[in-house]
Amino acid sequence: MIPKRKKSFSQIINTPKVAGYVFILPFIIGFLAFMALPMILSLGFSFTRYNILKTPVFIGLENYKTMFTADPKFWKVFGVTMYYVLFSVPLRLIMALIVAMLLVKTTKLSGFYRAVYYLPSIIGSSVAVAILWKRMFASDGVINAIFKLFGLPSDIAWLGRTDTAIWTLIILAVWQFGSSMLIFLSGLKQIPVSLYEAATVDGANGFQRFFKITIPMLTPTIFFNLINQLINGFMAFTQSYIITQGKPRDTTLFYTVYMYQNSFTYSKLGYGCAMAWFMVFVVGIMTLILFKTQKKWVYYEAEG
Repeated sequence: MIPKRKKSFSQIINTPKVAGYVFILPFIIGFLAFMALPMILSLGFSFTRYNILKTPVFIGLENYKTMFTADPKFWKVFGVTMYYVLFSVPLRLIMALIVAMLLVKTTKLSGFYRAVYYLPSIIGSSVAVAILWKRMFASDGVINAIFKLFGLPSDIAWLGRTDTAIWTLIILAVWQFGSSMLIFLSGLKQIPVSLYEAATVDGANGFQRFFKITIPMLTPTIFFNLINQLINGFMAFTQSYIITQGKPRDTTLFYTVYMYQNSFTYSKLGYGCAMAWFMVFVVGIMTLILFKTQKKWVYYEAEG
């Protein structure tokens, strides 16, 4: 009986199974070190009184009890964030879909226009854009200058009024529609042209083709974009922290900013971790509801 020869190290590495593990190893290490482990630690810290400089002291559910019953600012901040998400996410998706439909036809300048519209998604959350946006909506900023040019009221304190400050941040979020636009554009290109041709032959007008063909065929893409933008909406931070600092009267104080303040400004990291896990729970519940209800409004061609 001929003994089996041992495989060399290079032969082992070159096998498809091992090679696959080698390629995903950096991601696995990064995920465990920078995501999974910090999340587990933060869950543990949420049950402690911890200010970074001292040893954590276990206090059970005290942080959660304080958050729900003894912190009046918590529910106000949560309501502000929900208001922001409720308006910014649908408006951003609507704008992204409109622009995607305008760019779906391929022309010589299509690539240029797509890059221009996508650019705000790349730089929109930067500190530089936040400072620029703050200057635009200042009392002596370009927005009031444009209003004055057209004979409209030009002394509006956009960032100082409780009824307009939050909308400056919502408009900034809507402006960052580029990533959703590209995804919608990809989804539009997957809709068979024959469906539109058949509908046109049957006498369907543009609105009928849009609501009877485009929207139903695009529902999987809408669902995907909705999930992504919902999560991004709750994670918004730079806009509130740089542009308004939560003013006036905490009407623009986002949940993430208040969580940051508790963790690092007020040295209550344990309380901040509890807030973070409550947000994880809220986003998880909302995402679960969307997944459970998708069968009622999302059309998958393979299942149809």
